Amino acid sequence: MSDLSRRDFLQRTTAVVGGALAIPSVMPASASAYYGVDDVIRVGLIGCGGRGTGAAYQALATAQNVQLVAMADAFRDQVDSCFENLTKESNDAEAAKVRERVHVPEEHKFVGFDAYKEVIPLVDVVILTTPPGFRPMHFEAAVAADKQIFMEKPVATDAPGIRRVLAAAEEAKRKKLNVVVGLQRHYQTVYREWVERLHAGMIGDLVLARVYWNSSGVWVRDRAGLEEKAGRKLTEMEYQMRNWYYFNWLCGDHITEQHIHNLDVGNWVMQGYPVRANGQGGREVRTGLDHGQIFDHHMVEFEYENGARMMSQCRHIQGCMNRVSEGFHGTNGSAPQPGTIVSASGHDLFKHNGKNDPNPYQVEHDELFATIAAGEYKYADAENGAYATLTSIMGRMATYTGREVTWDEALNSDENLMPDVFAFDADPPVLPDADGRYPVPVPGRG
Repeated sequence: MSDLSRRDFLQRTTAVVGGALAIPSVMPASASAYYGVDDVIRVGLIGCGGRGTGAAYQALATAQNVQLVAMADAFRDQVDSCFENLTKESNDAEAAKVRERVHVPEEHKFVGFDAYKEVIPLVDVVILTTPPGFRPMHFEAAVAADKQIFMEKPVATDAPGIRRVLAAAEEAKRKKLNVVVGLQRHYQTVYREWVERLHAGMIGDLVLARVYWNSSGVWVRDRAGLEEKAGRKLTEMEYQMRNWYYFNWLCGDHITEQHIHNLDVGNWVMQGYPVRANGQGGREVRTGLDHGQIFDHHMVEFEYENGARMMSQCRHIQGCMNRVSEGFHGTNGSAPQPGTIVSASGHDLFKHNGKNDPNPYQVEHDELFATIAAGEYKYADAENGAYATLTSIMGRMATYTGREVTWDEALNSDENLMPDVFAFDADPPVLPDADGRYPVPVPGRG
């Protein structure tokens, strides 16, 4: 996968930039078989935090005969909390159905960095929802074992991880393994209808995209609170794993962990990936010891091969204007927000009626499990998931360095953020100084 050129990847990915690859075909016996109405589709959950719990619930809420039979996480309390949430008593019919479909005996609850290896052989479908830094190794292992896969975005935190995912994605396609990535806007009715019309030329040639994830930020798990709860001092690896959002090897910064959704929509509408990026960012407000090493704001200008631009903003600062959305401008009009298209003279050309739209997080699983049950191959999201992630990494490289970064530079980067050893008594790749502060990128210095 080294020294990939833009022409190489465009030739390989043009067909899937729009999202799910819909090519019905029967899977080989080694990959899957038809599941009758009474046949159980066994699911394993790898990563039992909030998103993992949600994804498992959605898988178990599908129409197929799905059972959760194995669970894994680095921490035992995460496994227990997830299990309790999925199996708690409820008067809600859907929650009751989910509860009845949880069949995880004690011996199928696995804990530790290698716990995923225990889950994969036991199941037909794996759900990969750990912090993103672990996604490449988990995805590789699932593909090697011929499993159907749902994996959350982003799919890596550095370029070496992206190249691993791309290689495994090729193998998954060869084996006809369905892979759905949690870029759920591809499964959301308003986006599907909106993008279809933009691709049909309703506002002419697209010249500008505006994409935003500006919010007050997410949770912080402070060291003191974590240690008080544990009743002991945590190792540095334990602390970073618990407070994973603030360390790049685990999260990739919020431009990657969250803003990837909006960048992905920009690429989807533009029907390609950017050739270069420049930008700026930094830490103005979220500068505490427990804010680790990530920026609290990024602004990036991406350029596509045809000269079109995507202007990108993401921010984690309280008390500011919030916006999580996308908009597009063309030669004959604009699409100022999802579901709205306006002519150059200001007349509505399209207005989506979102009443009764299904939950896209649920649709992802409904479509995946219906396809698996039918013994079909329709979904190959991994390549686009990798390139959407790489778009965010290229933006991060631009804001961290203050330089213009090309797509090929980003894709072929040798910067490896991951640890050499995965163990709670091993050193993570970034360590605090004597004052408890972590090294933070400074634009212009590297």
